[in-house]
Amino acid sequence: MGMEKGMWVFALLLCCFVYDGIVAEDPEHGHRTERISGSAGDVLEDNPVGRLKVFVYELPSKYNKKIIQKDSRCLNHMFAAEIFMHRFLLSSPVRTLNPEEADWFYTPVYTTCDLTSAGLPLPFKSPRMMRSAIQLIASKWPYWNRTEGADHFFVVPHDFGACFHYQEEKAIERGILPLLQRATLVQTFGQRNHVCLKEDSITIPPYAPPQKMHAHLVPPDTLRSIFVYFRGLFYDVDNDPEGGYYARGARASVWENFKDNPLFDISTVHPTTYYEDMQRAIFCLCPLGWAPWSPRLVEAVVFGCIPVIIADDIVLPFADAIPWEDIGVFVAEVDVPNLDAILTSIPPDVILRKQRLLANPSMKQAMLFPQPAKPGDAFHQILNGLARKLPHDKSLYLEPGQKVLNWTAGPVGDLKPW
Repeated sequence: MGMEKGMWVFALLLCCFVYDGIVAEDPEHGHRTERISGSAGDVLEDNPVGRLKVFVYELPSKYNKKIIQKDSRCLNHMFAAEIFMHRFLLSSPVRTLNPEEADWFYTPVYTTCDLTSAGLPLPFKSPRMMRSAIQLIASKWPYWNRTEGADHFFVVPHDFGACFHYQEEKAIERGILPLLQRATLVQTFGQRNHVCLKEDSITIPPYAPPQKMHAHLVPPDTLRSIFVYFRGLFYDVDNDPEGGYYARGARASVWENFKDNPLFDISTVHPTTYYEDMQRAIFCLCPLGWAPWSPRLVEAVVFGCIPVIIADDIVLPFADAIPWEDIGVFVAEVDVPNLDAILTSIPPDVILRKQRLLANPSMKQAMLFPQPAKPGDAFHQILNGLARKLPHDKSLYLEPGQKVLNWTAGPVGDLKPW
């Protein structure tokens, strides 16, 4: 108990020190900031306009707009990037109405909008829906058949991307939908050496509502008096009744080791002051759940709370533009029992620098999908990623009549009409 008390005193002193060190200089945010150095900063501030042209397929509304009319909750959940990317592209200066001059082709399919009563997406119809859309564009336009999708991109924000399942074991068993094997996938899921992540994919942040977050901003001189903060599940009793599978046991380990530690403000209760609390915290835990990613990563960056990333082999959003090693803390899942010692051992000057980088407005902007879009936001980072893949290699273009993809591959249920 004496040791815990000593650590708590240390944490309070650190809070005060960090608070005292970050106040003022950027007139807009009231915090001293630091520009991202090297190529990452240049990439983050790239302007994709003029570097690529995108043709947006016009699909029947049953693939997109009618789905939202049926359930508008899709507009606010963490998978909504597929909806807002479509809306952004319709009025973006990179859009071309002439497919002959397009560098990329985009198919607007909302595959995460079949929701349960609890608001969670059911992925079971998604493969059939995606196959149906691809069959349509392949039969109506000639562009898919030229490359079998190699110059097409799809936004697939499911837990495990185009594997279309929320449980990892079953997602791995399914694999990426065969018809998407040559396409570029824009997805929230990212984990190294995983069957659900292709090498050429673009990993993006999950959707977090920008207006709602902005409405909960606290004064910039607010003291960060919470050392470690987390709100969320530690166990998923409904889907993992025996425990140990959910979050690979990492969340359970956080609770079992630190539920009584005064350094840790952790609970399953999600208060109305959640956003404000994050702005009063120095460290915000971002552990894996069923998938490695969650909106906490976005919230932590936007609110200047140092993200503590607990997800082995995670591939983070826009990793070529955002210096995650500089702004976050990475803790191996096996080291969770030592979390308190790891965080209290970080020197104050290192914490200060992470906070200065997090205070950089361009860092926050890159994690958000605002409406209307703003320069440097997540929409533009996606376009930057697509622009950097150009020009397409000539080997991607097929000979007339040549086929590479197997249109009858995959589970039998996926082959049923949608």
